Amino acid sequence: MKTPLASMRLLAVLLVLSALPLCAQKKKDQIQKPIAGPRATALRVTWLYVSASTEAQKVDRVQPGRELVVAEKSGEWLRVFANTDIELERTADQPIFDTNEVTPPVSGWMQAKGVVIESTPSGDQVLMGAAADEEAQANDPRGPVNAARTAHLLYRRLAEIFPNSPIAAEAAWRSADISWQIQKADAATRPSAKEKEAYLRQQLDEDLLKHLIRDYPHTRQADYAAFELLDNKLCGDWQGQPKCPEKESEIYEKFAAEHADGPRTAQALYLAVYRQAVLKDMYGDENQKKSEAAHEHARELASRLKDKFPQSDYTARAAMLVFKLDQGIPVYGLEKE
Repeated sequence: MKTPLASMRLLAVLLVLSALPLCAQKKKDQIQKPIAGPRATALRVTWLYVSASTEAQKVDRVQPGRELVVAEKSGEWLRVFANTDIELERTADQPIFDTNEVTPPVSGWMQAKGVVIESTPSGDQVLMGAAADEEAQANDPRGPVNAARTAHLLYRRLAEIFPNSPIAAEAAWRSADISWQIQKADAATRPSAKEKEAYLRQQLDEDLLKHLIRDYPHTRQADYAAFELLDNKLCGDWQGQPKCPEKESEIYEKFAAEHADGPRTAQALYLAVYRQAVLKDMYGDENQKKSEAAHEHARELASRLKDKFPQSDYTARAAMLVFKLDQGIPVYGLEKE
């Protein structure tokens, strides 16, 4: 039988042991949480060291465009917390119950050259130039493999570090657009890309575009984002069925009505004209009434384009489609001719 003193000692030991995980968790959380400081990003691949010397032990590498928080400065060196995660945005097909822990920021010293901080003179212009250069290299077949991803991150850092910059909205748009196009190209390689119904295809992550619309309302960049979001509503392969071009024509006409003077309105109207031209061919002689109605609707949309956007290439392209329809030249299914 245990004495009261022994029981008290055992209870004390158990309390200490039970507190250890909590202390460890608290310490872990403290390590993961970056301290307050100016935000920054690097324009080049930069090593982190345990101390302010290139002879010191290396901690990690920071890629261009990664998010940094500057803790202190010593001469030509900065002590930073650096987010070195490979991907900042969640992916559309990420498991709902994902138990993987987020990699914590790493702390270390890095050389200050090539680092743009909140206080850097014309820092927004510097980041815009660096991002635009990476984007140009991404379009060059001989450019770096990760140039598009780097451009996306640099544009994003500009919008975050310099939110009041007159080019912040443009940077946010370019960042979101690059991410969208990367997702779109990947989705196009999947078997589901040929599915007729939109909900059967891989849906692209809309978060960045929706945040842009929220943060920069009533701007041309917001209009660009709204137009790009239509991709998730479109069919994959029409499979010769009129349901898809009917639905898509309605989508583009609705967009044009809601963004009457936007930078994508002429394009939306043209895409609606094209789908009406396609419907005229799809219905053909089997449903002449619907075929004639689609022909007439294409004329109406093309006329609206001519009145509102007389100098646009989309207006000329719509006129070409109507000319073909009037001449009896098929637009869809050329093998029928």
